[in-house]
Amino acid sequence: MAEKLNINQWAREDRPREKMAARGAGELTNAELLAILIGSGNAEEDAVSLMKRILDACDNSLTRLGRMSIEELCTFPGIGPAKAISILAACELGNRRAKDREERPVIRSAQQVYDYYYPLICDSAVEHSYALLLNQSSHIIKSVLVGKGGIAETLVDVRVVLREALLSQATGFILCHNHPSGNVKPSKQDDMLTTRLRDAARMMSISMVDHVIVSDSGYYSYADEGRM
Repeated sequence: MAEKLNINQWAREDRPREKMAARGAGELTNAELLAILIGSGNAEEDAVSLMKRILDACDNSLTRLGRMSIEELCTFPGIGPAKAISILAACELGNRRAKDREERPVIRSAQQVYDYYYPLICDSAVEHSYALLLNQSSHIIKSVLVGKGGIAETLVDVRVVLREALLSQATGFILCHNHPSGNVKPSKQDDMLTTRLRDAARMMSISMVDHVIVSDSGYYSYADEGRM
């Protein structure tokens, strides 16, 4: 029987940790990712081989793996309670990440933008400007405060908006700000900002989907008015 090689005896480019550092997590198999968590195998198997065997017992389904109990995982030589808990914790994080993705609202209209922001800024006596960052499917990635000013206007730095979009890997965004006066008609400054931001975003292959002005009397949408 061939002598088992420890993972640290493998070629450097084949070791899971080094492979992930050099090529990214997406290049690793499920067994390799789980092997990083458990760290070591048993007397006859390295961590990757052990996880391949455990996954094979689950028909290579991470869902079935996540449904195993600590006791069931501990029946595999080399897996103790600590390693079993690490495996199940990773499966639970995967479940929560999927759920978080599903629960992100999809923005399809200016009315939805208004409903999203009105409770947040309806009572504000000064203008607040937010960038609502979106992915390719129009799901909300996050909302970022990009400007806060006076009663009549607020300064928004185009570079700040684009930086936030790039860091969040957003493919699009919606600018939204309030008019404490109650008048939703855009000002000349609003028009100039919209043009500057839209044109700068295009150069970065990012879509400025809309600019929505919110007040107690309703909202104004540049997209709805055909001005985007």
